[in-house]
Amino acid sequence: MKVAIASLIGTAIEWYDYFVYGLAAAMVFGPLFFPAFSSVTGTLAAFATFSVGFIARPLGGIVMGHFGDRIGRKSMLVTSLLMMGIATVGVGLLPTYEAIGAWAPVLLVTLRLIQGLGVGGEWGGAVLMAVEHAPPNRKGFYGSFAQMGVPAGLILANVAFLGVTAGVSDSAFLTWGWRVPFLFSAVLVVVGVVIRFTITESPDFEREKESSGTERLPIVAVLRHNAGAVALGAGAFIGINAVGYIYMAYLLAYSDEALNLDRSLVLTFILLGSCAWLVTVPTASVMSDRYGRRKVLLYGSIGLTAAAAALFPLVDTGSSVVILIALLVTGVAMGTVYGPLAALYTELFPVRVRYSGASLAYQIGALLGGGLAPTVASSLYASWRSSLPITVYLTATTLVSLGCVAAVRHRHIRNSMPEGPLSTDHEAREGDLTRQEGR
Repeated sequence: MKVAIASLIGTAIEWYDYFVYGLAAAMVFGPLFFPAFSSVTGTLAAFATFSVGFIARPLGGIVMGHFGDRIGRKSMLVTSLLMMGIATVGVGLLPTYEAIGAWAPVLLVTLRLIQGLGVGGEWGGAVLMAVEHAPPNRKGFYGSFAQMGVPAGLILANVAFLGVTAGVSDSAFLTWGWRVPFLFSAVLVVVGVVIRFTITESPDFEREKESSGTERLPIVAVLRHNAGAVALGAGAFIGINAVGYIYMAYLLAYSDEALNLDRSLVLTFILLGSCAWLVTVPTASVMSDRYGRRKVLLYGSIGLTAAAAALFPLVDTGSSVVILIALLVTGVAMGTVYGPLAALYTELFPVRVRYSGASLAYQIGALLGGGLAPTVASSLYASWRSSLPITVYLTATTLVSLGCVAAVRHRHIRNSMPEGPLSTDHEAREGDLTRQEGR
């Protein structure tokens, strides 16, 4: 349990860093780093820099997955946290366009790329450390601790920005106040690094390394023998990631620009919805231990599709009560899908290539889902001046994920494996999955 809690704390800190960037992109990066553009175009440019981080995430997953499968999970977790913290504090110290001209957005993009590399290796390592330390019948629950780090990081980021916006004037916030949440990351990162140095290496990795050695090129082995699992894992994540980043990043900009809603009110509602998301993650994960990963994910994906279709029509009512209900329901739907995904990803791949396989699938899904979502949504609204195309886009992404979850079959995954040690390990886990589905 100590490792699971450490995964939660470390992942929450790392995602805090990632999300303060998204909130700042929605609130201040347009006028500060792209002042020559109109309000709408500046927001679009700011979200384009937000998306850049997702381009680096698969690369981070590949590189850290390689070393995580070769030398161990723990060292990569410390590395990813340091990369994220340095980049986040760097953004907080970055001069704006007014001070250094075009170098400001160039440096902003560079720091965002470093953030992307860091978080690309973070998720896989944190999830594996939690799940691989777990008892056999509680892997979903233990994996949920790393998953709770995402809404927990979002809550921390929202609290930080709410505190700053409540404490300073609008002009002061635009001048220096927005930097405070970024600089506060330095304190959190020190805490996270200390915690991660205290945990032990994954027992599954240690056993595999001792008995069979490690794969020389894990990513090559994954693509050769587990390409189908990578594709289905990535597809299963696209919908929740697209809805999540619209929820976490774009909705704040949309409610301000299109509906002229109070920024602090919307931040508060997102914060409350994130709390619902946080609570639902372990609940759904425990259910997946009892009833099977695929069953819970199927029901969750259906609920997420309905929430995606209803989100913007409900927000467009402008009613505070209706918006709060919409965000709470969407938070519950996201948690139901997101929680069990951690254990599912570990069960899709054998131990010796698990860091590489799980990271690659997750980060490709993140790139195609959340990486594009705020930019696509901004572009659609700029072109149509309506939320309807955004609703169609979100619903389509969740339907893709629903189809991928439905397509996750034991037979398909087993047939993708070669003969030898990899297939033996995987077939053992296939039996566990089959027993779960039969409960």
